[in-house]
Amino acid sequence: MASSLMSLVNDDSRYQKSFQLFLERSSEHQCMQDFIHNRLPDILASIGDGKSHLNVIGVGSGAGEIDLKMLSELHMKHPGVTVDNEVVEPSSQQLHNYKVLVSQKPGLDYIKFTWNKMTASQFEELWNVKKMTKKADFIHMIQMLYYVKDPGATVSFFQSLLNKNGKLLIILVSEESGWGKLWKAYREQLCNTEISQCVTAGDIKGFLDSNGVSYKSYELPSQLDITECFTEGDEKGELLLDFLTEVLDFSRTATPELKAGVTELLRHPDCSVVSDGKVIFNNNLGVIVLDQLS
Repeated sequence: MASSLMSLVNDDSRYQKSFQLFLERSSEHQCMQDFIHNRLPDILASIGDGKSHLNVIGVGSGAGEIDLKMLSELHMKHPGVTVDNEVVEPSSQQLHNYKVLVSQKPGLDYIKFTWNKMTASQFEELWNVKKMTKKADFIHMIQMLYYVKDPGATVSFFQSLLNKNGKLLIILVSEESGWGKLWKAYREQLCNTEISQCVTAGDIKGFLDSNGVSYKSYELPSQLDITECFTEGDEKGELLLDFLTEVLDFSRTATPELKAGVTELLRHPDCSVVSDGKVIFNNNLGVIVLDQLS
């Protein structure tokens, strides 16, 4: 990343604020929930091998809303089973929000939560140091592979933790999305590889293909209203631009050329459609499901 640009993840409170706005302006959680409700139960049907106890690991679980929806589907598919749920999340604010959510939600007595305030890499390090032999029946990594140094190696590590019939669920932006197009054009200027990777589901599929690892994949249609990004000085537009570029105060710190190039591409038909005067960005997600390595 150009030295004058700071990564958004360096300012956690602005990151959380821009992420919240992104969720309000996009259909991201809705399309994930549709997938969890309609597709995930069949994926989870075969896990556990009839055991009365299941091990789950959530990597980058955030505030837990999506986690609890998946655990609820798991519970309906395998009633009477107890669950050991390892939560791996580096943001103390998000972990706090997750704990509050759990305390307010009845009927979770079948789950034992273990809170790990750490990154995926720290979790891997700790796991190896402790020489853990525990295996997991379900592991999910939703929208988090951008924040590890080597996404392929991280996928391989967590796949190695799967039990017989275990499933690893990965959700990332699709290579067909506006994100994919934006990163292809501006990867050099926008991606601070020390902190985050411009990685799409297509990159992970490429890595798996080159290693001969089989997987199932799905495309989830999703949209993001970015109209406010094109109003100079609009506070919400600036927050969204920060989120889209992962650059702190992008509007104020990017060169005029970079800013003009990025905003032009965001409007381009490759990334967005204009509908009823609104600019709707393609926020499609890619889902990848892996089994235990045979």
